[in-house]
Amino acid sequence: EVQLVESGGGLVQAGGSLRLSCGASGFTFNDWPIAWFRPAPGKEREGVSCISLGDGNTYYADSVKGRFTISKDNAKNTVYLQMDSLKPEDTAVYYCAVGKFTATGSLNAGIMRAELYDYWGQGTQVTVSS
Repeated sequence: EVQLVESGGGLVQAGGSLRLSCGASGFTFNDWPIAWFRPAPGKEREGVSCISLGDGNTYYADSVKGRFTISKDNAKNTVYLQMDSLKPEDTAVYYCAVGKFTATGSLNAGIMRAELYDYWGQGTQVTVSS
C-alpha cells in the first residue's frame, strides 16, 4: 500500500526557513513524480513544486521560485522541500502527493494539476508570522 507521511512543519518568523519531508512507502522510487501542494484562494490545492523520482528534474511555481528547493533521497525514499525566505502568505497546510505516471525530462506547469496525483499525505502545517 502506498503511503506518504509529511513532517517538518511548524511556526517560523517571516524570513525564516523550514524543511519539510515526505516519507514514502509501498513503492520504490522510479520515474513517478512527487509534488508538494497547498490550498490557495480560488483553488482546492495549488501546486508548489514537483520532482521526478527518476531523473530528478524539478518544477517550481512562480510564487516560490528562488526561495524553495525540492530534492530527493532515493536511499531514504524521502522527498524534501527546503523553504527559505518564508513569507506570511506561505502559511498553509502542505501536502505531498505521488502520481502513478512517468514524469521525466523538462517539467512544466501542466504537471502541477492536483487531479493527476493518486496518493496524498495527511499534510503538515506551516505558519509564518509577520
